[in-house]
Amino acid sequence: MATLLYHLGRVAFRWRWFVTFLWVAVLGAVGFAATKAPAAPDDGFTMPGIESQKAFDLLEQRFPGTAADGASARIVFVAPNGEKVTATENRAAIEKLVTEAADGSQVASTVDPFTAKAVSTNATTAYSTVTFKVKADDLTDTAKTHLERAIDTARDAGLTVEVGGDALATQPAAGGSAEAIGIAIAALVLLITFGSLAAAGLPLLTAILGVGISMSAILALGSAFGLSETTGTLATMLGLACGIDYALFVVSRYREERAKGHAPREAAGLAAGTAGSAVVFAGLTVVIALAGLSVVGIPMLTKMGLAAAGAVLLSVLISLTLVPALLGFWPNKVLSRGVRKGTRRGKRSTENNGGSRWARLVVRRPIPVLLLGVVGLGAMALPALNLQLGMPGDEAKSTSTTERRAYDDLAKGFGPGFNGPLTIVVDAKGATDAKSAVATVSKEIAATDGVVSVSPARFNSAGDTAVFSATPSTSPTDEKTKQLVQTIRDERSGIESKSSGASFEVTGTTALNIDVAQKVQDALIPYLALVVGLAIVLLLLVFRSLLVPLKAALGFLLSVLAALGAVVAVFQQGHGASLLGVDQTGPIMSLMPIFLVGIVFGLAMDYEVFLVSRMREAYVHGDGPGQAIVSGFRHSARVVVAAALIMMAVFSGFIGAGASMIKMIGFGLAIAVLFDAFVVRMAIVPAVLSLLGNKAWYLPRWLDRVLPRMDVEGEALSRKVPAPVTDPPTVHLTPVP
Repeated sequence: MATLLYHLGRVAFRWRWFVTFLWVAVLGAVGFAATKAPAAPDDGFTMPGIESQKAFDLLEQRFPGTAADGASARIVFVAPNGEKVTATENRAAIEKLVTEAADGSQVASTVDPFTAKAVSTNATTAYSTVTFKVKADDLTDTAKTHLERAIDTARDAGLTVEVGGDALATQPAAGGSAEAIGIAIAALVLLITFGSLAAAGLPLLTAILGVGISMSAILALGSAFGLSETTGTLATMLGLACGIDYALFVVSRYREERAKGHAPREAAGLAAGTAGSAVVFAGLTVVIALAGLSVVGIPMLTKMGLAAAGAVLLSVLISLTLVPALLGFWPNKVLSRGVRKGTRRGKRSTENNGGSRWARLVVRRPIPVLLLGVVGLGAMALPALNLQLGMPGDEAKSTSTTERRAYDDLAKGFGPGFNGPLTIVVDAKGATDAKSAVATVSKEIAATDGVVSVSPARFNSAGDTAVFSATPSTSPTDEKTKQLVQTIRDERSGIESKSSGASFEVTGTTALNIDVAQKVQDALIPYLALVVGLAIVLLLLVFRSLLVPLKAALGFLLSVLAALGAVVAVFQQGHGASLLGVDQTGPIMSLMPIFLVGIVFGLAMDYEVFLVSRMREAYVHGDGPGQAIVSGFRHSARVVVAAALIMMAVFSGFIGAGASMIKMIGFGLAIAVLFDAFVVRMAIVPAVLSLLGNKAWYLPRWLDRVLPRMDVEGEALSRKVPAPVTDPPTVHLTPVP
């Protein structure tokens, strides 16, 4: 592989105008296609195979004409101090709002709280539900404005009016200015690392180009494959982070080869053949982790994973072709100022840099370093034992939002379980008496411990299906609510036997969140086994060692558990939550463990490949086990540190988002990179390799004969490309072939 990529790098350097034009043309073509493509339909969040989804599908089938997932607004009324909503003036204001809201465009139905008995027992609080015919994204500005004016009129009458639901909810930005700050920090890290504006700008330029192509492709293919805008969130994040890192490694190796005295074109080829080989395998590990998200069985997650995998593959291609081509335009500008001017500082040896000094320390004291790293990460992982999965809702929003205030008012007026009612869908098609069967089911569920009340059943036009709500006594995220859902389902057979042929299913937002959390939890172990197993095979090919891939996988598990523990400590237990602007703690987003495992595994293997491949290269070329570790750190530590800081800067940008879930993802990924890069790869890995010695690189002879030779360390290139016979010239005079 090294030889193939070596020739590719030389060709790209030689034909730099053509390669650059080709990538720009691709961006233009895909961008043009994106502008002409129809908008992607919003297929919503679906979870095949769970009871909540089956009940949801039955609702859509048996209640035609209104979308089961249509937008809704729950309007909460609170009377002024000492008054009641049933007072003449207050009641008139509420009824006027309900009447005006019903006249709005796209409104399917409205509920009068006085006829629907939606008034608290102390008459201080009432609510009305406005249901729309379309989803929230399809609501027109006219429909929203009409409802907002009606709400303002009720407020002018002296009532406190808050609005929950998704109809008028504002969607917070993914990161806003914080993302721009993250990119600025990445640029600063690159500038400090390289000491050259050209070298710092080149990875940013190629990464932004890659993200532009990826996002344009997602928009262009959105209608055909159902790729919504949210699908591209992960692709943008990883495309930018991996694009910068991969280009960073190629540019760094190019500078290293130039320092050895190689001509620019030769150095570009060698950089593509050596660092480029590591980029290929690092990218493949990320792709494996992202494509593996499809095993979870969530269509949205599968699309996000595959789109992000495509973005990472694009980053790999750009690093192998466009980066060498751009090096051809600035062969000397990417070098540090000292090297360009030929000063002593620019030419001095890197034998004793910070990376090599740190490696020597670890090699001399491997056991203390290993124990400190493992115990520290183990302690950070302890909060993960109390992990509670769920889907944070309005209760996790800031108290400055009307959705959160509506949630609190309802909980105060009607009880904590009112914000998470269970929707019971009764299929009475096979019952002899549908109404009697539904009444039996309703009565039995109402008698279940933990159920406060049930609403009157609502039948469809055919009279064979009914739906009603059961209000728990506990909040949606309470563990007792989860137990209640399980209890109702466990008693299903007994209840159905009394209902003469009717069957029922439990759904609703609360039940859906519970089912999603359980399905993700059940899929986590198979996902880990698949991803880790494939990656071990891939790393076995890269390093030709049995123990190095196993060590890499175990180190990843340690870092991801520590990161998950940190997320639980902050977002569930509240330690330091105020520093991140988290207003309310609660359960960890159901998809968070899968996101963390998938993304961090790919990135962790990036650092493993880049760092250990240099150790392997030194070992293959004759260094002893300890010296190979030092050599690998001397050449790679600074670049790996820079890459990790860039990743952290990009991910940290999402901590500035308004939504708690986006904050959680940004924090989780940033802290995971911190643990994996600086504790596992920079401390635990060299300590373990030092203790293993030559055994670290052991491979049985029979397996050595069976495995194909990928030559990631560029051994073939050392025989093919002659070493420079003279000292490096003053490079600013070096001609470009």
